[in-house]
Amino acid sequence: MHCVSRNSVRDKAGIRDLRLGISKKNQSPTPNPQSLIDTHCHLEMKPFDDDREDVLKRAKDAGIEAVITVGSDMKGNTGSLRLSEKYDFIYSSVGIHPHDANDFTEEIYQQIKTWASSLPKVVAIGETGLDYHYDNSPRDMQKEVFKKHLLLAKELELPVIIHSREAKKDTLEILADSGISSGVLHCFSGDMDMAEKAMEMGFYISIAGPVTFKNASKLREITEAIPDDYLLIETDAPYLTPEPFRGKRNEPSFLVNTAEKIAEARKVSLEDIARITTLNARRLFRIGKSIRQGKIAYKIRDSLYLNITNRCTNKCSFCVRFHSDYVKGHNLRLSAEPTEEEIKTAIGDPSQYKEIVFCGYGEPFLRFDIVKNIAALIKERGGRVRINTNGHGSIINRRNILPELKGLVDVISVSLDAQDEKVYDRICAPDFKNAFHEVTAFIKESKKYIPDVQATVVEMEGVDVEKCRKITDELGVKLRVRKLNAVG
Repeated sequence: MHCVSRNSVRDKAGIRDLRLGISKKNQSPTPNPQSLIDTHCHLEMKPFDDDREDVLKRAKDAGIEAVITVGSDMKGNTGSLRLSEKYDFIYSSVGIHPHDANDFTEEIYQQIKTWASSLPKVVAIGETGLDYHYDNSPRDMQKEVFKKHLLLAKELELPVIIHSREAKKDTLEILADSGISSGVLHCFSGDMDMAEKAMEMGFYISIAGPVTFKNASKLREITEAIPDDYLLIETDAPYLTPEPFRGKRNEPSFLVNTAEKIAEARKVSLEDIARITTLNARRLFRIGKSIRQGKIAYKIRDSLYLNITNRCTNKCSFCVRFHSDYVKGHNLRLSAEPTEEEIKTAIGDPSQYKEIVFCGYGEPFLRFDIVKNIAALIKERGGRVRINTNGHGSIINRRNILPELKGLVDVISVSLDAQDEKVYDRICAPDFKNAFHEVTAFIKESKKYIPDVQATVVEMEGVDVEKCRKITDELGVKLRVRKLNAVG
């Protein structure tokens, strides 16, 4: 979202150049859930003229599967289009930076429209927006040009790449008035309120190299708080070089350093961040292929999770399965419930993980026999077992199932979710009467057979966390408070 000042070189001859030779082929990178996508850089710029091929090779070697090189003036637009034509893993975005808004003309607008509507490797409009830090163009002109870009993006159904520096109020107002809901606030430098308002409108938040700077504690707090579904990463190369390369020219291979700092802030692995942000980039810019087959086993941090059913006896209003197919970049929407053999194959060696967790898009105790058999196998092979459950297991199976889990389960985490039956029924919409009472009884009974028993609640309207804590204190178990929309 924030970039340092650029000396723009406008090349109106470039308008003619691109009317000629850009073909319509659109080669997509091979999907790789552990690779990264640099969603914003400027590879066409002069600092790369001497070693661009080496820069691209280093990017590939670092696991960068795709790059979006973003035009900011007419010379930049023509350069980015040439690169996207030459390299199958480079895509382009066309637009005029707010620094150059004063030079925006109808001819430029029509050329941007022609490129964006006819060339498949143009995946976005921008960068466009507002920069009140440098004010290189009058603010009224910046706003007018910004609005024109948004109208074009809406007309062509393309996402918009937004630059906003010290212009929070006007940026948010213009976006709200535009009706646009597809795009990204690039190189985000605003506050949490701005991020939340942008995400409410459907915009992604992209984090760049400054998150690695020593004095960037506020940005790291915001980075930690952004929900998975709204997170992107970028370099803005050649600008905003991350540590430990700060002071040198930035390049796409350095995206790994930014991703590592984001992973640290969010307490996940680099692999998790790569998977999450790559999925988001593919979806927003419609490049590559998203993973369509639901996973049986999926890794987050150093634990392996098992997704053995999508059925559940609750319809919790906060449950991610009603809003998305994905958790931490993993598709969990099953086309069919896996067999016991398929689950065993998906696990592999359980001893290589911190723990194996029964936790997917459904209630695992709906398949109780499989849970028992797989848990026994995991224990035999040196693994550790945790079960995340809504606490309905004994109601579902019409008997006390907990004695059968003794010696098979190390940890059980039960969703308490509310402080009383009335709130529980409203939030969770259970299939059973007296479900809340059954859940608390299940938690109490679990202590007899399972070494580590936990209860969870989600912070949301109507849930009294302190009353829930009082219940768990009386039951003698730990309470874990989860943030709304923070899954996995």
